[in-house]
Amino acid sequence: MKFILKILLSAIVVVILSKILPGVAVSSMWSAVIVALVLAFLNTFIKPLLVLFTLPVTIVSLGLFLIIINAAIILMADYFIGGFNVNGWFSAILFSILLSIFQSILYSILKEDKK
Repeated sequence: MKFILKILLSAIVVVILSKILPGVAVSSMWSAVIVALVLAFLNTFIKPLLVLFTLPVTIVSLGLFLIIINAAIILMADYFIGGFNVNGWFSAILFSILLSIFQSILYSILKEDKK
């Protein structure tokens, strides 16, 4: 149940960011849900491989290269989804940073107290 709620919250954030950022467009709410699902899949399976392969660069950059990896994940989602469009690396970097911030705020609200 939490997974579905997280996907729906991510989809809402994707729609909000597409309204705010000029280089990002989502055609419908259904496309935003698909974007959230694809991003969850890519972050689960592809991102760890990218982090592993670029570990020396990530260490040298003190972790800042992870922002580039997140932008690459966003651009991969753009490639796979027809109703989602990101114009270039700068828009992808800005979108990934804002998406991460909003998701961490919303997910912290959903987090249960472990007593």
